[in-house]
Amino acid sequence: MSKKNKRRQRHEIRIQRRTAPGTSPGVIAPSPAQRPSEASVLAYGPQSLVEHELADVMQIPKLLADHPVVWVNVEGLANAKLIERLGDLFDLHRLALEDVVSTHQRAKVDEYGAVLFIVLRMVSCQLDRCGTEQLSLFVGPGFVITFQEGTPGDPFDRVRERIRKGVGKIRASGSDYLAYALIDAAIDAYYPVLELYAERIDGLEDAVLEARSRKTMDQLHEVKADLLILRRAIWPMREALAHLMREGVPNISDSTRPYLRDCYDHVVQIVELVETYRELTADLRDLYMSSISNRINETMRVLTIISVIFIPLTFIAGIYGMNFRPVSPWNMPELDWFLGYPFSLGLMAVTAIGMLIYFYWQGWIFRGRQ
Repeated sequence: MSKKNKRRQRHEIRIQRRTAPGTSPGVIAPSPAQRPSEASVLAYGPQSLVEHELADVMQIPKLLADHPVVWVNVEGLANAKLIERLGDLFDLHRLALEDVVSTHQRAKVDEYGAVLFIVLRMVSCQLDRCGTEQLSLFVGPGFVITFQEGTPGDPFDRVRERIRKGVGKIRASGSDYLAYALIDAAIDAYYPVLELYAERIDGLEDAVLEARSRKTMDQLHEVKADLLILRRAIWPMREALAHLMREGVPNISDSTRPYLRDCYDHVVQIVELVETYRELTADLRDLYMSSISNRINETMRVLTIISVIFIPLTFIAGIYGMNFRPVSPWNMPELDWFLGYPFSLGLMAVTAIGMLIYFYWQGWIFRGRQ
């Protein structure tokens, strides 16, 4: 794993506040590491559609007057002035705007009068590692404002195509249905990522059984860390969606609530998949350690058998290696015997072969051939 990926993973699990303790609430202080802000607007109705880059926020009031729904999308959170001007134009609460630039928020839903503030975590992949980025949505009468951290690519391309081509009921529906479509796209983006992790886990299972490389353990650790990040991102979404499905939530119509229940079902499925993959990864780590222990035990068993075989041979060689002639009755006739040397070698060979036969009969060696 590269140093860059290590730094990115540590960033995922750390909370970095830009304001000092005791600072007045509602201060908008983006991190210097945030990407430059780029804003776009998409205004539409059953018979109208306008889409372009947003050069001046003062273009928005006319769009609100001419179109039933206006979607303002901001990618990159470095421009605090742009965020403040949007907040003033749409009367967004300062506490919500502070949470927009504080990108460590968990998924939640807050009600600020007639405006809903929704925070979700979108999945984002770089190379072979995955993380999350914060998506903040403001849903009000006739408008939806989304703020993204600016990671290249988002899961909303199909939503934009549906609006452009008038597919389905999105052009004839209000801002609540657009918010549902964006939430649904962000949630469904988890499925392809989890499919990739399922394939990685299948591949690691074969590698674990061989247990020949330290790299396998490193990859298991990476998968486990990524799944933990995905779990922390998706788990709070259940509570947020349950809040949106309640009656009396502003700007959520009864006709949109069933679609939000479908999103809730998808979140539950994703949570179950993440938990299953985490358990599989933990089992593979245990299997890897067991495989390593078994290989060590096999090696120690072979070395022990070799040592046990040579112990009696060493004893025999030591007896016949004594450099003195014993006197009767403890005489060693083999010392003066012409065949004494071959006799001692033969005795060693018979002892070693006998021990090998005994070990084989006990099943201690050559087990794979039995």
